[in-house]
Formats: sequence, structure tokens, C-alpha cells
Amino acid sequence: MTDLDALAALIRADSAARGQTISRLGYFCAPFRPAEGPFSDRVIKVYRGLTDRAMAERLRDCHEDYVAALLAGGVPMPETAFHLLEMEGASVPVIVQEALPVDSLMRPLMQAQPLPETLAMMEAAGQVIARFWHWAEGQETRIGFHPSIRNFAIRDGAAVFFDTFPPLIHYSRDEMGRMLLTFSEKRLMRVIGPLMRARVTGIQDEWYSPPETLVGLVGSACRLRPDDAQAYLDWGRDFARREMAPWAEEALAGMTETPKLPGYWTGFRKLLGLQGEPNV
Repeated sequence: MTDLDALAALIRADSAARGQTISRLGYFCAPFRPAEGPFSDRVIKVYRGLTDRAMAERLRDCHEDYVAALLAGGVPMPETAFHLLEMEGASVPVIVQEALPVDSLMRPLMQAQPLPETLAMMEAAGQVIARFWHWAEGQETRIGFHPSIRNFAIRDGAAVFFDTFPPLIHYSRDEMGRMLLTFSEKRLMRVIGPLMRARVTGIQDEWYSPPETLVGLVGSACRLRPDDAQAYLDWGRDFARREMAPWAEEALAGMTETPKLPGYWTGFRKLLGLQGEPNV
């Protein structure tokens, strides 16, 4: 059982006491792993607090449902717990997740390993994507998935997914668009985002489209290793026909050449100073 008082104290501690920052690629927060103490085997993800308790409780319930849905859909995941901490007059969402070895993260492995090994990683991630979407076909609620290279680790040849925020279940498209603004870690995004609400809302569309999640994975690989782009495109086309037949036609249309991110999202990332070159 999680010691919530100890967790709150850890979050209040300064950055030196917190420990190792795992990634600065995130839009919503910078996950960290404490160097010592009861959470030293966990990654902590702290999100912006909410003064609307009902909204916070709905978020908690949706997160619980989303983790259950991912597991039901055959998505391998580390142990993941969601908590609402009452701090400074707000309900602060905190995810406490079993830490994965840093050297298992897919993105740096894709950059460092020989091409055949990276194609095996793509196959592992692709199998998770296909398995989830085939399962999701039978679900009535609106549900999405964000299986980017950044959100996988590779353990014993299998892809492990670890991104559960925001919980892509039950929320309407407009509601999720508002969440992208509400929970952005960057104040600049919260200020300018409402002026471009339609474009911000559109960021999520790929996450709710089976073919676009596959195309997005392939596009990320191509941008990470442009010299090997043709090999990833060939893999993606074969995989779409082989494992994602219901969506193959649309997926193939998106892989006639290296897929590109929408210009507005690339612009947002640069404006917000999010790291990730060249996979932007």
C-alpha cells in the first residue's frame, strides 16, 4: 500500500532530493525516479493540480478504467497506481509506476542498435498496437492509444507500454482537447492554446485511429534514423497487411513516403522547448 504522506513529502522536496529525471520529452510532466527511500524502485509522475474535485475524481476513475482496458487489450505494462493528493488547496494527480531500466527504453535503443535489432523492436511494438486495436473493436466507449516509440520499453524482446496519461477512455473529443490545455506543464501552452483550440484539440486524433497509430510509429522510426527510412516503411506496409487488415488500406496510404508530423504540432514542441530532436 502506498504511503501517501511520504509521497506528498517527496513531491514537495526540491529537485535534488527527488532524484533522477527520467525524461524531459513529456508534454504533461517530467517523470522522476527517487534516488533512495520507499519509492526508489518507482517512477513518479506529478500533474497539475485541480481545484474542481469532481473533475479530479472523474480523472481518477477514468485512469483506473483505462489501465484495466489496456491490460484487457493485451498491452504489457509495469505496475501502475494513480493517486489524488490534497496539496495547497488542490487535488494533485500523481502516477506511481514500477520503474523500468533506463537502458530498456525503446527510443535510445532505436537510435543505438543495428537495423535488424530495431526492426525486431518495431515488430514487438506493432504487435502490441495490433492486439489492442483488434480488442478495442468490440468496445462501445470512446477509447484511444498513444503507442509512440517514446512510450515503449523493450524487455526480453517484448514491448512494454508505460504511458497512461491522459487516460484515453470515456472523454469526448472536445473534453480531451480541454485536458490537453488544462494539464500542459507549460504555462505558455495554457495561455496561447485557447487561441488555437481547434489545432490543440486535433493533436489527439491520431491516438484514436488504429491506422494512424501504426503510421505514427513508422514515421517516428523514419525520423529517428532517416538513412534507414525505407526499411521501416517496408516493415510498416508488410505489418499493416499482415496484422491490421481492417485498417490496412488507410495505413498503407499513410506510408507511401516518410510520414510527417503536422506542422502545428512540430511548432508547438519547438515553442514549448520540448526536447526530442530529431524525432519531432
